[in-house]
Amino acid sequence: MKNIYSNIYKNSPKNLNIAIKILKKNNIIVVPTETVYGIAGNAYSKYAVKKIYKLKNRPKKNPLIIHYRDISSVKKDAKINDRFKKLYKKFSPGPITYILEKKKKSKICKLANAKLNTIAVRFPKHNSIRNLLKKIDFPLAIPSANIAGKISPVSPGDVIDEFGKKISFILDGGRSQVGLESTVVNLFGKTKILRPGAITKKHLKEVLRERLTTFKGSKKIRSPGLLKKHYSPGIPIKLNSKKGNNKVAFITFGKKYKNGKNIFNLSSKGNLNEAAKNLYKILRKIKNSQFKSINVAKIPNKGIGVAINDRLRRAAK
Repeated sequence: MKNIYSNIYKNSPKNLNIAIKILKKNNIIVVPTETVYGIAGNAYSKYAVKKIYKLKNRPKKNPLIIHYRDISSVKKDAKINDRFKKLYKKFSPGPITYILEKKKKSKICKLANAKLNTIAVRFPKHNSIRNLLKKIDFPLAIPSANIAGKISPVSPGDVIDEFGKKISFILDGGRSQVGLESTVVNLFGKTKILRPGAITKKHLKEVLRERLTTFKGSKKIRSPGLLKKHYSPGIPIKLNSKKGNNKVAFITFGKKYKNGKNIFNLSSKGNLNEAAKNLYKILRKIKNSQFKSINVAKIPNKGIGVAINDRLRRAAK
């Protein structure tokens, strides 16, 4: 399909250089990652970070994830420990974020980590963003490229749907392969899963070989994705439904459901990874089709299904 938008740029060496110039001037761009598309800015720049919060209308108590190219580049900002090294070796680069103690001499903008003594760090896998990180001497603050609390984008078109031309540069990296935000694991104090994702509790336990707890709620937000209402299409959602009707969009999962005018199957094969990849695409399609409400069939609560259910629960608040 022909690109009709002047602010979407193909992934090419020439356009990567344009992106780098924009970032070095402390302005912001949108970049692809394997999870979702994100708004990127220099994490050391108060000016760039403020732009991100303002554009997203993001609460200042909600910290950003800081993206690095490798383990050596994170050492100047965060204290690393053995648990981090084990998980990094197995899962990074990839869809996992680590909460680490922030170093006192770190240059990370205080607003980016909500003035906490911790920092959320990630090493993205998508080639485009990795190539960017290799060519700059600062990490990137990259939250999802959406209005705060709304559906995360998994394609350049989704970003246009959210912001129009408010962002001058969107790097096209194709559709996001995972489709859900990264797993977040706290490694400052007790090991705890703060947000489920493609890297599951089972995956983490196999590497760490220790007991893992799951986030149950707290006044202090140490990580993105913990607000009670999030990932919302802006219409009511009813979970664990057995059927829909002509006026209600019905999100289904598995072979027993067929697609229809109001039926949207996350995966007719019953594949949870495919369902995760399709979730935000389908929620956005339903929103744009102007349905008044959504019913959702029961989704198996295993593997990445735990993350799917987490997103749906928050969207339904």
